[in-house]
Amino acid sequence: MIAAAKPGQVSSPAPSRQGREAGGGDGAVMLAKYRTTAVLAATSYIGDSPLFLVDFVVRLARVAVLLTIWRTVFAGRGPVGGMTLGAVLTYTLAAEVFADPLNVRSELSNALWQGTVAVRLLQPFGIVGQFVAETSGQWLIRFGCFSLPLLALAPLLGVNPLPASPSAALWFLVSLTLAIAVGFALDFLFTVLIVALETSQWAVEYLRRGLPTLLSGALLPLALMPWGIGTVFGWLPFASMASAPLRLYTGTGDPRFLLPLQAGWAIVLAFIAHRFWQAQREGLVGYGG
Repeated sequence: MIAAAKPGQVSSPAPSRQGREAGGGDGAVMLAKYRTTAVLAATSYIGDSPLFLVDFVVRLARVAVLLTIWRTVFAGRGPVGGMTLGAVLTYTLAAEVFADPLNVRSELSNALWQGTVAVRLLQPFGIVGQFVAETSGQWLIRFGCFSLPLLALAPLLGVNPLPASPSAALWFLVSLTLAIAVGFALDFLFTVLIVALETSQWAVEYLRRGLPTLLSGALLPLALMPWGIGTVFGWLPFASMASAPLRLYTGTGDPRFLLPLQAGWAIVLAFIAHRFWQAQREGLVGYGG
């Protein structure tokens, strides 16, 4: 994502021959570095957040409340927007089970704001890979401690947690991979806004919290939005983060439309993020990088 600095910019020292050989010449060594980074991130998440289980209890309560609301809304009614009550309940449960990859949030903005991104640039492997590995490690912890128990509790909540069909499960996995790619590209774009706008991390954070909640379809299925605005939102990149994989999971979406749209957004956003990082290299230096 971040190219070499131009003359007049601060650049990291050239890695040693041993570092180059270990970092780029041996794929197994590089993979081991990413795996170690993910493990460290997972263990530090537990150590640094002793009250993380409280967050899981709150999330479980939120799911229970949403399921109750949907049962009340759909009481005595047939399908709404092409979605039955069963599909909406499964959609809501899956949205919470896969909440982390459906709304990618890395530590990149914190690293930039605190100036520790400079240290990241000295590591013998790419900065993108570093944050992907760290974020994935935290996901694994939360998936094991919360998502799997939630799936086990699904029958008690009166929800069928399974995908609509075996083919739906396959399309969902493909779509989830593309959703993660879109999510990381947007994560880098939102972070570069801090530099481009010369503003605080928190100003951009408010924007990040609002837009995906409204536009991604993670909280409210886009098909249930009034006046057909969900159809318009479905073309935006935020819908490719959550709505697309969840629609495929519940069998309410067409993979022939959703997957190419996701792939297109992943390519376009990755390109834009790369160019924006290049354009803001001087600003990156000013923020400690």
